[in-house]
Amino acid sequence: MTTPGRPEPPERSESEVRFRRAERRREKIYHDIQRDRAGNHRIPTWVMAAILVLLLAGWAYLIITS
Repeated sequence: MTTPGRPEPPERSESEVRFRRAERRREKIYHDIQRDRAGNHRIPTWVMAAILVLLLAGWAYLIITS
């Protein structure tokens, strides 16, 4: 429904819709990277790495000893 005095918005082509979607995706990724670089992590990366190493070492221990 159009209002008097306002022109109808032009129809968007499929390529324009895809371009805008890709642009929004790029912006989201950019903002995610910037947020990650800020370093406001709740758990430090080294703690997560240490937990992963402990889990893998425990799993390997169980396999070797069984």
